[in-house]
Amino acid sequence: MILSCWIIDDEPPALKLLESYVQRTPFLKLTGKYSSAISAMHNVENQQPNLIFLDIQMPELSGMEFSQFVHPDTKIIFTTAFSEYAINGYKVNALDYLLKPISFGDFLTAAKKALNWFEISQKAALNEGKEKTGIFVKADYKLVQVLFDDILFVEGLKDYVKIYVRNDAKPIITLMSMKSMEDLLPRDRFLRVHRSYIVQKNKIENISKNRIMIAGHKILIGETYRQNLMDEIGNI
Repeated sequence: MILSCWIIDDEPPALKLLESYVQRTPFLKLTGKYSSAISAMHNVENQQPNLIFLDIQMPELSGMEFSQFVHPDTKIIFTTAFSEYAINGYKVNALDYLLKPISFGDFLTAAKKALNWFEISQKAALNEGKEKTGIFVKADYKLVQVLFDDILFVEGLKDYVKIYVRNDAKPIITLMSMKSMEDLLPRDRFLRVHRSYIVQKNKIENISKNRIMIAGHKILIGETYRQNLMDEIGNI
């Protein structure tokens, strides 16, 4: 699968570096290169790349502001010199963010995360119309089917997620963001309870203070997710 991509960055060295990284990545095809978000605005409605590497801090129109005009099917990987922007990146549905100076290894990890998301989405589209009973994720160099009924909870790491399933002591580890995983799981069954945790509601055994117990695992409840959890308990 080949992903079309744009690079938007107002710093010429960063633009040149990212272009060289795209050229070294066999599943990426550069279809747009812009030195400002303003110049990219002219084409954002006519073209729809799969992926945009988007600088956050730019004059006139920031990357955060520009992202509001991007089609929902286009995934965004933010690039920034400031780590505090990472949280804001996830708030606007970014797939990932890269902290400058960007190494090729970090770039490739983020690009593979995008490829994984599109491959899974493509498979889901082929099965559209059928009742979904699970998802496919890449693990151990192959696509593995994970049934919704088997999922206990999901734990997010920096670039990966760990899917804990019943009757298996070892979690399934796949290269994916928590946001991408959250989008793939049925919202009537799964609930984000922490920045790093998604749980299956009917697997919850008990809730005490700031923890949820599922199959012997203690799962933290994030303060910003607590009220939503309390509201959802009645639907379990």
